[in-house]
Amino acid sequence: MPGESGKKLFVGPRFRRIRQQLGLSQTQIAEGLGISPSYINLIERNQRPVTAQILLRLAETYDLDLRDLATADEDRFFAELNEIFSDPLFRQIDLPKQELRDLAELCPGVTHALQRLYAAYTEARRGETLVAAQMADREGSQFDANPIERVRDLIEANRNYFPELETAAENLRDELNVPTEGLFTALATRLREKHSIVTRVMPVDVMRETLRRFDRHRRQLLISELVDSSGRSFQLALQIGFVECGAAIDAIVSRAGPLDDTARRLYRITLANYFAAAAMMPYQAFHSAAEALSYDVHVLAQRFNAGFEQVCHRLTTLQRPNARGVPFFLLRVDNAGNVSKRFSSGTFPFSKFGGTCPLWNVHSTFDMPDRLLSQVIELPDGTRYFSIAQMVRRPVAPYPQPQPRFAIGLGCEIRHAAKLVYATGMDLEKVEGTPIGVNCRLCERENCSQRAEPPITRTLILDETTRRVSSFAFSNAREL
Repeated sequence: MPGESGKKLFVGPRFRRIRQQLGLSQTQIAEGLGISPSYINLIERNQRPVTAQILLRLAETYDLDLRDLATADEDRFFAELNEIFSDPLFRQIDLPKQELRDLAELCPGVTHALQRLYAAYTEARRGETLVAAQMADREGSQFDANPIERVRDLIEANRNYFPELETAAENLRDELNVPTEGLFTALATRLREKHSIVTRVMPVDVMRETLRRFDRHRRQLLISELVDSSGRSFQLALQIGFVECGAAIDAIVSRAGPLDDTARRLYRITLANYFAAAAMMPYQAFHSAAEALSYDVHVLAQRFNAGFEQVCHRLTTLQRPNARGVPFFLLRVDNAGNVSKRFSSGTFPFSKFGGTCPLWNVHSTFDMPDRLLSQVIELPDGTRYFSIAQMVRRPVAPYPQPQPRFAIGLGCEIRHAAKLVYATGMDLEKVEGTPIGVNCRLCERENCSQRAEPPITRTLILDETTRRVSSFAFSNAREL
């Protein structure tokens, strides 16, 4: 975002996103920067340039890393546009990458609209034409009909950081004033004394397939005995989030614009979960501990009585101005390769319409369930990341039911890796990165033995006389 001295920078959309991420109005940020609200308005409409002095003042006043804020959204939007326009549908269109970058930077709203349109197209192409037609009669689009993707998009738009819920969670912990080991009892006492809700841990034969249930009529919160201690505290904090932060949650949901009922409910549940994690791991205490411990996930889990996945997820939310953590991305995948959770406060280009690369060692954790694996990975464009991965089990399942297993991958750009205990002793500039792709359908790397399908941007070559390392051979030239 910063440019050469004297260069005029017309970066209105970027500036507006920074302001919105800070939760400030045009008047408020104008006061902080010592300029008029009308000038801010002109900047955001690209009718006035942003000077170097304003950028420096912005960075100093709000403790911003302008390099991160200037590129993260654009990189993510560009990756999404690149995925869309790699589809054979656009094969006859010679669309330069720079035009996609310009679109991602200057017109993020158009990028979002194209995502929704392409999502509707892919659903129809998968043979769900009838469903698509039925949904067309309802308010919203087929993209809205997938509430999980809609809520994921909202989380990404907020960089997985919600200051209202962080403040409420810290206030709750200040009021409780108990150490980590006393949190469950303190939360149960608060529910009982303030809200007349009694907490009961119930045997599995009573709860059956349910891990948590709130009985509104009897004012009872029932938790299965299968839930471990960190999970029990989480469920109590979740209930407090619903009853004490309902107004704040509804305000956040209202800012999302029109949502169908399913997406709205899922967004509320997601935000209540966010509050619960923040209550277990209050921002200031957790951020300070993470920095002091060099982001040692297992020690953080022990200190805050939280699970491995809970800590990893919490690490993706450390976006508070003046107290930012490493911008992590997170992935949760099962042993069949299904992605059930993904968050990115950095620039990792997750695919919205496919799986992940099998060369990423997050998949290897199922073969080594008791080990934490680390890896330097490199995308085809040369961007490098550092990641750790471990398999987790949750929760205990009664015999003979299989115990759910997931792999959790946590990573960051290579420039942040030196802050992590897992990179100690590594020469991050020289270590060779494992070449991976976003997924097989978008990856154009040749001779990959793990390739599951040819890239959709290349022509498949079939040769009866040759068997290569990869099951698929394809042309070097991108199809037009």
